[in-house]
Amino acid sequence: MKLVLATSNKGKVREIKALCEDFEIIPYSELIDEFEIIEDGDDFKANALIKARAVFKALGDEDVVVLADDSGINVDILRGEPGIYSARYAGADATDKDNLYKLIDAIKEKNVQSSPAHYTAAIAVVTKSAEYSVHGWMYGEAITKAIGDGGFGYDPMFIPLGYEKTLGQLDEKTKKSLSHRAKALSLAKIILQTL
Repeated sequence: MKLVLATSNKGKVREIKALCEDFEIIPYSELIDEFEIIEDGDDFKANALIKARAVFKALGDEDVVVLADDSGINVDILRGEPGIYSARYAGADATDKDNLYKLIDAIKEKNVQSSPAHYTAAIAVVTKSAEYSVHGWMYGEAITKAIGDGGFGYDPMFIPLGYEKTLGQLDEKTKKSLSHRAKALSLAKIILQTL
């Protein structure tokens, strides 16, 4: 089955390919020109569906299955920020590092060194005849310094529940077993196997 990803984010593409080895996975940007998708949903599920629908429509091929992910981090001390704005927390053209350090600074402004936080991943699957969505979560602490070079996004500042190292320090096998995206993808794979 050809599975088209509604993302060109290299970190997400690499992670999804590693977690879905049974499928031929192609980022949509290898099939058509990249285009802007306005993610104006109220939650991760809505934004994942918006992306998957937009790419499915743009491809114009009823035989493809499109998978989209919308994910982010919610920090308790910040009343759930950055949430659905995780990818653009420091602005529209912000880099992963810009977002990371803005979040670290926002937590520091609350005069704490850490806060309970969680990652959410919503995965949407769109085909010619149906739409599906699933979720995965990972709980832990957001800390006010970046430690480790692994992963991407906010990984260097997030310590999963039950661990003492950040996602930026943990090996790929451990991360894979904990990941919010891995949990959501394991559910999405059940759907994909029924198509």
